[in-house]
Amino acid sequence: MNRLFSLGRLGAMLTKEFIQMRRDRITFAMMLGVPLMQLVLFGYAINNDPKSLPAALVATSNDHYTRAIVSALQTTDYYRFDHVAASSAEAEQLMASGKVSFVVTIPADFARRVDRGDSPRILVEADATDPSASSGAVSTLSTLASRALLREQGLEHEAAERARGALEVIVHRRYNPEGVSQYNIVPGLLGVILQMTMVMMTAMALTRETERGTMENLLAMPASPVEIMLGKVLPYLAVGSVQVTVVLVAAKLLFGVPFIGSLPMLLSVILVFVLALVLLGYTISTAARTQMQAMQLTFFFFLPSILLSGFMFPYRGMPDWAQAFGEILPLTHFLRVIRAVMLKGADFAAIAPEVVWLFGFVIFFSILALVRFRRTLD
Repeated sequence: MNRLFSLGRLGAMLTKEFIQMRRDRITFAMMLGVPLMQLVLFGYAINNDPKSLPAALVATSNDHYTRAIVSALQTTDYYRFDHVAASSAEAEQLMASGKVSFVVTIPADFARRVDRGDSPRILVEADATDPSASSGAVSTLSTLASRALLREQGLEHEAAERARGALEVIVHRRYNPEGVSQYNIVPGLLGVILQMTMVMMTAMALTRETERGTMENLLAMPASPVEIMLGKVLPYLAVGSVQVTVVLVAAKLLFGVPFIGSLPMLLSVILVFVLALVLLGYTISTAARTQMQAMQLTFFFFLPSILLSGFMFPYRGMPDWAQAFGEILPLTHFLRVIRAVMLKGADFAAIAPEVVWLFGFVIFFSILALVRFRRTLD
């Protein structure tokens, strides 16, 4: 009669499970890779107080007061003046395209007003599409600029009231003056929802055929790899169009998110983005053997996209290596497009670099999917 418990049988079961775990390399990699990825990203890449934000300077004079204020702002590490705009129109284009987060305008008569004691003013325009990204930099503006001006005048020892009144800093929070977080989150949710559903559903396209035993029938059909790929991905474009409609309508009716830009232009970019996503999902399906593996690979791609694209945390607050990694994620470029079009009313010239990136993803994923699919025919 068999005993109810046997160390030998238990050892055999444990050996069997470890062998299966070793053979399932994708699951084993997820068990080790996901915690390590979370540790690195949350520990090093995530920063809610971004520094070295790109700024543009609009100044018609180069007096020592102007240089003192610019130097003081740069010393805070919040501002990085890497653009000098010749006019306000040029600065407007830089901000609309997302190349700068701030535009500092110092009028031509600034030095003369300082010398006469006429309460000089400077204008600081902040890109407030992401309120959390600019709040720290804006909060330090008035005090730092006033102290820098007093220091240049040799009046640094004066009272705090004089320091506050020596310079008037006018701050304009552009595109989202009230700092409503929904204006930043809701448009980004469109990209997150599309990525989560489109990649996952398409990733299970081929693996479902394999698990159900219908893959042989599919391969026996007189269809080329391109035709099979298009037959698998195109239906999900229709599903994506329904999701886009629901999210855009909800953004307007439920959350009151403004829509300033061109709707046809945005829909065209969304089509390119969805096409890139379904091709990525199809590529994953050629590498996964089961639907579970397909879901695991999708999650392995989804996690860094959420954290490094600028959806949850300020993109410019991440270190350079994290920003470089974020540039190879389709969601990063899509978020820039949808926020620029919806909140800033950007034209095509402003979003053209991001659209080029999205087209590049479409070409890359389609080539990779076809190459991988041919290998599955062997």
